[in-house]
Amino acid sequence: MKQIKNCSLKLCTLIGVVALLPLTLPAKESPSGLELARELNRAFIEVAEKVSPAVVVVTVTQKPETPKFEDDERNPLELLPPELRRYFEHRLERRRRTEAEEPQEKVHGQGSGVIIGKDGYILTNRHVVDDTEDIKVRLKDGRVFKAEVRGVDPQSDIAVIKIDAKDLPVAKLADSSKTRVGEFAIAIGAPFELDYSVTFGHVSAKGRKVLSDRIMMDQDFIQTDASINPGNSGGPLVNIEGEVIGINSMIRGMQTGIGFAVPINLAKEVADKLIADGKFTRGWLGVYIETLRENQELKDRIKGATDGVVIKAIDSRGPAAKSELEPEDVVIAVDGKAVSTAQDLKNEIRVKKVGQSVNLDVIRNGGKIKVKVQPEEYPEDRFAANRSSKSANGEAPNRLGITIKTLTSEVAKEFGVDKVEGVMVTEVEAGSLAAKRGIKAGDIITKVDQRKVTSPKEFRDAIKAADLKKGVSLSLVGEEGRRFEILKDSGD
Repeated sequence: MKQIKNCSLKLCTLIGVVALLPLTLPAKESPSGLELARELNRAFIEVAEKVSPAVVVVTVTQKPETPKFEDDERNPLELLPPELRRYFEHRLERRRRTEAEEPQEKVHGQGSGVIIGKDGYILTNRHVVDDTEDIKVRLKDGRVFKAEVRGVDPQSDIAVIKIDAKDLPVAKLADSSKTRVGEFAIAIGAPFELDYSVTFGHVSAKGRKVLSDRIMMDQDFIQTDASINPGNSGGPLVNIEGEVIGINSMIRGMQTGIGFAVPINLAKEVADKLIADGKFTRGWLGVYIETLRENQELKDRIKGATDGVVIKAIDSRGPAAKSELEPEDVVIAVDGKAVSTAQDLKNEIRVKKVGQSVNLDVIRNGGKIKVKVQPEEYPEDRFAANRSSKSANGEAPNRLGITIKTLTSEVAKEFGVDKVEGVMVTEVEAGSLAAKRGIKAGDIITKVDQRKVTSPKEFRDAIKAADLKKGVSLSLVGEEGRRFEILKDSGD
């Protein structure tokens, strides 16, 4: 016991002595701004050195397209006076004969790509390699290989090409769903034939839709201000860790600082199918959709839903037309998985097995229901040209700017539509509310603000009761299917 006390006394003495000693160790200084800049500089250099070996320069050769005018109603020469038409036809014929006698000059183009397989699989853009007769790939070490197209997917602008090589450096792919707006973004490619150019910026936005669905169905672009120019197409957009977050695809104007990349999650999904099957088969419902939270007008009108995807229209040729789904329905889940945006719904349906039913959780008229739909394969001819509008006499134009008529079997036959309950639009005033919403002669109005209309009188009564300042909803059936439009008088 005495020994323990002595030890305790010695320990206390030691602690006291240490406490009285002056502090001799200097406080750790914060790094200077210059040191931090050097660290960031080294990080960018390391990313470029790490990723560049997996980036390739893609050179393509294709024949130029000779303008040809067929002798039909679309021939622009038909619009000219006879004398001028004969003059240009003569010159065109002479040009054709000359081109037939002389070999055509080949057109060369260049893009970029990123290696995703040690055995020679390379990810790039469809528009880089589509309709080409020769493709060559040059690696960072200078080796050149002839490449062949493994598959292309127009709806995502993704393509996979293959070279005969082994043990290639492979890029590391990120999880683009975790990419955050504001983080560094580095583009590597061959803009203007300046091979292996490295530019950096930031992720400016996610989930961008740039083009019409008529051009590309799958659009979920990452927007970046990293400089992207012609030749960067197909090359990688990477993060500060050297992981590919997207495939650079397009720009909005030259030197605007607005470029777009296909998220690597989508690109990888498509690429895997192209490698395995040579094509990407996507599921399709045949609906026109909009994110509810992005449209205040819809949010004000649709009750019982604060989030989800609004069914704007239903294509008459699509699988949704065979289901109980209706325009103005709000889809909130697919097979139990919540969907909040139009892209969420596209992503879920795209990977569903064609022909296998899916269950949609839907908000309709404030209540929740389930609707079963069987996705079909996405048709490449989805956007066939519309038939020309017809007109006929009917009820005088109203404040919506449309003329309507009782829908009889004869009227339905005249306009080439199926006989359903409703009233027929026979004329639409230019510049009217209806014209601005794309309503045309031949459309059938079945409901006004969810109120069924089967005669001109019912239609007139419903319109009188409607408040155009708040907006009136018309349910329509047209040649492209069922849809709804909101007509609102802005006071302009």
